[in-house]
Amino acid sequence: MGDGAPNVADILFPVTGRRIWVAGHGGMVGAATARALTAKGATVLAAARRDLDLRRQADVEAFVQRERPDAVVIAAATVGGILANDSRPADFIYDNLAIEANVIHASWQAGAKKLLFLGSSCIYPRLAHQPMAEDALLTGPLEPTNQWYAVAKIAGIKLCQAYRRQYGADFISAMPTNLYGPGDNFHPEASHVIPGLMRRIHDAKTTGASTVAIWGTGRPRREFLYVDDLARALVHLLEVYSGESHVNVGTGDDLAIADLAQRIADAVGYRGAFRFDATKPDGAPRKLLDVAKIKALGWRAETPLDRGLAETYRWFRDNVADAA
Repeated sequence: MGDGAPNVADILFPVTGRRIWVAGHGGMVGAATARALTAKGATVLAAARRDLDLRRQADVEAFVQRERPDAVVIAAATVGGILANDSRPADFIYDNLAIEANVIHASWQAGAKKLLFLGSSCIYPRLAHQPMAEDALLTGPLEPTNQWYAVAKIAGIKLCQAYRRQYGADFISAMPTNLYGPGDNFHPEASHVIPGLMRRIHDAKTTGASTVAIWGTGRPRREFLYVDDLARALVHLLEVYSGESHVNVGTGDDLAIADLAQRIADAVGYRGAFRFDATKPDGAPRKLLDVAKIKALGWRAETPLDRGLAETYRWFRDNVADAA
């Protein structure tokens, strides 16, 4: 169905003409969501991080009471790859618990008609049955390297469910797979897998290095979703979905990290080799989402991986590489 545009009769909460606060609008996901909402005729409300610290309850409540948004999208979070998660556990659990608790409670207080909380596929058990369906939540131990972030995101889901049960608030949650795209964080130590690999492969090409070091064995399989596809999914869910269960958002396809590295090398134009460091953690062996629920709601991903990688690398060259 392309971008999953529903029939008019299926729309429960049309975003056209609504005032919608995108918390975290400056990040990759928030910026893409703001673009998608604006394209649908919504008015996007935003507050820069320097002006509003979402970890401060009183400040968040004052902002929401003043702006009175019709709907809220929580795209704000402290995020990072395996190294960042493993070395900064207090930041990852405290920041994310504080952000989601403050925004969800303030939105309910101010009478927001809709709220969408954005989680992560790391909420699922490390050895969950693949592909991971929504009901796999809390059925087993988490991946240790990102458990702090996962626990915070699980709490966010439960907050939305609790406000729905106790107060009848139309608060929903979406769980995207691994994301990438323009506006990503390409920091060599704090980034996720695609921007981190892209940065290292680009640097290797620039310096003429014959090999690129990659954490782990290269065997784990991961699923990747282009950020503008996610943004369209979030707008779609705001309009057509109202339910207690969170909704997975992904492509339904995955590939090994070694294969991903080669696809990125092709996008960058790098012809060297890869050296896998098996002393570094792999993370979960596989993370693939079951996307049957969102497909039944009329949405599916549109951007092939190679095209998305090419667009991401073009953005990186134009906005990051020369400034680094």
